[in-house]
Amino acid sequence: MNAPEKVPAGPEPHVMHTYGRLPIALSHGRGCWVWDTDGKKYLDGLGGIAVNTLGHAHPKLVPALQDQIAKLIHSSNYYLVPLQEQLAAKLCELSGLANVFFCSTGLEANEAALKIARKFGHDKGIERPEIIVYEKAFHGRSIATLSATGNEKVQVGFEPLVEGFVRVPLNDFAAVEKVARTNPNVVAVFLEVIQGEGGINQTRADYLRQLRALCDRQGWLLMLDEVQCGLGRTGKWFAHQWAGIVPDVMPLAKGLGSGVPIGAIVVGEKAKNVLGPGNHGTTFGGNPLAMRAGVETLRIMEEDGLLANAERVGAALKAGLQRELAGVAGVVEVRGQGLMLGVVLDRPCGAVLTRALDAGLLLSVTADNVIRLLPPLILTQAEADEIVAKLVPVVRQFLAEGGAP
Repeated sequence: MNAPEKVPAGPEPHVMHTYGRLPIALSHGRGCWVWDTDGKKYLDGLGGIAVNTLGHAHPKLVPALQDQIAKLIHSSNYYLVPLQEQLAAKLCELSGLANVFFCSTGLEANEAALKIARKFGHDKGIERPEIIVYEKAFHGRSIATLSATGNEKVQVGFEPLVEGFVRVPLNDFAAVEKVARTNPNVVAVFLEVIQGEGGINQTRADYLRQLRALCDRQGWLLMLDEVQCGLGRTGKWFAHQWAGIVPDVMPLAKGLGSGVPIGAIVVGEKAKNVLGPGNHGTTFGGNPLAMRAGVETLRIMEEDGLLANAERVGAALKAGLQRELAGVAGVVEVRGQGLMLGVVLDRPCGAVLTRALDAGLLLSVTADNVIRLLPPLILTQAEADEIVAKLVPVVRQFLAEGGAP
């Protein structure tokens, strides 16, 4: 006798259960607001995890994408794609770097950075090149980027990890100097300027300047992962620009296409000739639709002054949260820069996700105890004030109840 057919649990029986989803589905958005399929309205404090630079249904972006879709979505890299050169030229202008390779995600951009570093080492005669990476870092979930990531929880079950990484604490220059003295196989330093998944941990400006000088002395590549913190989120085009330095390799993604999948690896003179024909490639990377999304995103950001807006509104949002949460037992600090902020609590706070949802606010919790805010760069002062008004009571009540779910 056949066993009865098992009824799948949950609303997505045919989708792999790799995400801990919240129990809503979003139907549409406008600006910094989204609506679920039941008609409830939410203020988007997450921006698709730093992706929706221009918010939702931007009146300048939508017609541009509609125009491109009606012309050409994808061709292939067998042929010239003029929009690639247009976007690459703009990224080089903004960064002071030399060349760009386009892909589709931040993981792919970081993977390309690792390949560049390894080949850079081999070209110098180093048989087993090694790369300095960081505790609490996150660079992606492929086997190589997972190995570079500094989070054992996401690595468990995927061993053996890729070799060739030397891990150090963030902002500890003595640790990097020690590696420089003792390991002749190192070819690059790879880090996020602000660690996103790791808990909104900022790399100090003086530390970045020390790394730049050390890499110059050692002949290493300085590779700065700006996938989450780049593209205007801190008030400059790239977060490392606050330190007044220029990297050799810079992976980008997330906000570059305002929701259209896109990634880029931007390189300077030291790295621009490392990869040649046949060394790297992609099917979808650099497709006309993604390139148009990137070109239009950067254009609109400039036209609408979104870097200045991110700096100004982000500072006000941070100050508002600090003011309203000052002296609240269980709040450690509010940290971050621009519109990349974290409210750090003294205990795990995953339960805040659903409580914020009930209050009409989208956000995330990362590193177990950090409430992360990554709203669109079009966020207004009034909307920042509303984030404070929605989030502060949620945090206060959660802590007053002893952090119970």
